[in-house]
Amino acid sequence: MNPVPSLLPSQGIILLGLGPGNPELITRQAWHILETCSEIYLRTSQHPVVEHLPGQIQVHSFDFLYETADTFAAVYEQIIAEVLRLGRRTQGVIYAVPGHPFIAEATAPEIARRARQEGLPVEVVDGLSFLEPVFSALGLDPFPQTALIDALELAASHVPAFPPSQPALIAQLYSPAVASDVKLTLMAHYPDQHPVILIHAAGALDQKIENLSLYEIDRSREIGLLTALYVPPLGADTSFEAFQEIIARLRAPDGCPWDRKQTHQSLRSYLLEETYEALSALDTEDSQEMKEEFGDLLLQIVLHAQIAVESGEFNMADVLKSIHTKIVRRHPHVFGEVEIRDAEGVLVNWERLKAEERAENGKAGSSTLDGVALALPALSQANEYLKRAARVGFDWPDIAGAIAKLEEELAEVYQADDFIERNLEIGDLLFTVANLARWYDVDPESALREANQRFRKRFSFIETAATRQGRSTSDLSLEEMLDLWGQAKQIG
Repeated sequence: MNPVPSLLPSQGIILLGLGPGNPELITRQAWHILETCSEIYLRTSQHPVVEHLPGQIQVHSFDFLYETADTFAAVYEQIIAEVLRLGRRTQGVIYAVPGHPFIAEATAPEIARRARQEGLPVEVVDGLSFLEPVFSALGLDPFPQTALIDALELAASHVPAFPPSQPALIAQLYSPAVASDVKLTLMAHYPDQHPVILIHAAGALDQKIENLSLYEIDRSREIGLLTALYVPPLGADTSFEAFQEIIARLRAPDGCPWDRKQTHQSLRSYLLEETYEALSALDTEDSQEMKEEFGDLLLQIVLHAQIAVESGEFNMADVLKSIHTKIVRRHPHVFGEVEIRDAEGVLVNWERLKAEERAENGKAGSSTLDGVALALPALSQANEYLKRAARVGFDWPDIAGAIAKLEEELAEVYQADDFIERNLEIGDLLFTVANLARWYDVDPESALREANQRFRKRFSFIETAATRQGRSTSDLSLEEMLDLWGQAKQIG
């Protein structure tokens, strides 16, 4: 067996790129090595160039591992370990992969890293990657913003990991099943009819391009090992990053005078107002209004973050990292190994984790009730206090206790002798009503807001009826008002 023909003295590894698929696109350096070597190891023989390799080469393939291992990660780990072992031989090893060894290739970079750690020589023989022929086929320049995405990672996600305002190339869309999963993930951002392009065997002799809608990609009969998907941008104004740029522009020296003068404190009332308007949209279940109000609320959040950037407090990445870390930590039953049976168990564990966090932050003596915003509406605040107390065991054993407490508080209201005492007892009564609502799994703030809306609608009915009669509302007797109220209730 001939020694490996390269700069390697003896032991070592050559990582060789076979190009995109057309034998004419193999580099001269790679072809010289292939012409003069006697043995080569392929990650896969499922590549158009393989049948054109020089006849003297003894070809080995790791294809069999794809049939025996449970995951791609397991396949790649076995390949890496075996190539390293082969590289320690006197004659070393040539390990060849489709395209370029360091472009969309999981094994070669890790082989190089581990080999260098143990002092094993490594030579990289560049190959034309799939990227050049893909963008040549598309007639596009990937610069400046094209995202390069692995289809398997995208398929395993729930939302795309790149902003829809920039184009994306999704590689290794090797089967209809993977294409289907990728499609579902992309549909979290893109409409079904969004135009996309499938590129099959880019750079090979049988290259093919398909223009179709996103919902159709898994129906293509051309999908194979050399298929990639190009997703054009959804629009310049569709990403979080683009929105951040808009807000930063408003705050820039040549931006909007009103926005530039705002501070965290001056914006407090706007944040509260937008929160209530978002709640109102939720109350009416109006999707169009929700979309608009959520945007207005997001504006306030991003504006506060931009002010923090300018003052050196923190930036949006810090905000996202903080909440990301918190959510992952508090959901070990999703992101870890903890097993929790139901929603109640989740809440109990949530409180335990929060107590641990307080201890780690030097706040071990702080209350379970800390962190409930003092600016919350009273019913919402009461509801949150009650829920937190219940999670640590301060609660009636059953709803009968909550009902009995309500009756007790109502009696105490009747027995109150003066304003101060009545004020105190009615506060206790309302707090007890909030607790009963919690037992019935009703949000008391939302329930009261809905009751307010019903009252407004029905009272407006009375006012309209009076106007039609040529009278003012105050001209109506109580009996007339109650009769009209009953009519309004029947309407809804």
